[in-house]
Parts: sequence; structure tokens; C-alpha cells
Amino acid sequence: MEPLSNKRKVLESKPLNLMERAYLPAIVKGLSITLKHFFKKPVTISYPEEKREFSENFRGMHSLKRDENGKERCTACGLCALSCPAEAITMIAAERQKGEEHLYREEKYAAVYEINMLRCIFCGLCEEACPKEAIFLTDRILPTDYSRGEFVFGKDKLVEPVDERVDVTVRQTAAVLEFKTHKQYSHNK
Repeated sequence: MEPLSNKRKVLESKPLNLMERAYLPAIVKGLSITLKHFFKKPVTISYPEEKREFSENFRGMHSLKRDENGKERCTACGLCALSCPAEAITMIAAERQKGEEHLYREEKYAAVYEINMLRCIFCGLCEEACPKEAIFLTDRILPTDYSRGEFVFGKDKLVEPVDERVDVTVRQTAAVLEFKTHKQYSHNK
């Protein structure tokens, strides 16, 4: 087969000297790197016993929030699912029935709300898109498992319990917390 250009590169290999043939410099260099790391402090953290320090804007497990009366905030508007670049959120909306006024804030609610945690990239766009501040990414670490089906979180894992509220004000800036005090905006009512 004829080359496309007439440019050729000639490789010359010079003969190895005695030290290079014995590979002694390479062995000594490798051992020196090993010994240098051997006496350093290990970077491994024994997780259940030791907790790792996270940054203040760490985004962990999702939480569907409740209002101060214990009602679910989510109105199944679908903005979180639309804003999710990984398409990890799915929901089915339903109408609130008589007698369920103490459970749901609005007439419409999410009957099914699922997040596929294997697809989620923890970008936080879902919490930014939510007009009711119903979904937040907390500072909790996701639990691990061996099967893929366990990583599709439904409302049973996402909705915060009434008696164990998750504090999300840690991740909010002072400007956002100050904005929430103004009741003239419909977002804060």
C-alpha cells in the first residue's frame, strides 16, 4: 500500500548501556515513590466511624418538604421534571378528594413521585425550578445497595416525616432567607 505522502520518519534506537539494560534506575525510582507514600498519612476515611467533611453547598439526597401544618408542598406542576437534564424525575398528578385536605396543600398533588437516583446528576435544577419549594437536596448521603431497583426513590423515601423535618436553611444564602420574609410575594404565602 502506497503512503499518502512521501514523508517518512526514520526511527533510530540507540543501544542501551549496562545500567539501562539492568533496569536499575527504573526500579530504584519506583521503590523511592513507594517508600515516600508508605510514610505519609493515609487519605482513606473509615466511613461509618468517621464522617467526612463536606462543603456547605453539598447536594445529597432529595427531600420532598412539608409545610408548617404537615401538608405536602408538591402540587405536581412538573417543573422539576422538565428542568431535570438527566430526565430522572417522573410524576403522576391526581386531584385531591374530600377528606384529604389535611394531607395536601393544593387541589392537585403528586400521586406518584419518583426519582431515579442512578440517573440523577445532583445539579440542583429541580429545587431551583420548584415554585412551591417542595423539593430540596439535603446534606444526607444516599444509602448504598446492590440492586438497581432500590435506587428508584418513591414518595415513601422522599417525603420527609412530620416529626423529623430536614433543615434546608443551611444551604440557603442570607439573601434568599431575607426574601422569604416578605409576604407580599405570592411565592412566600
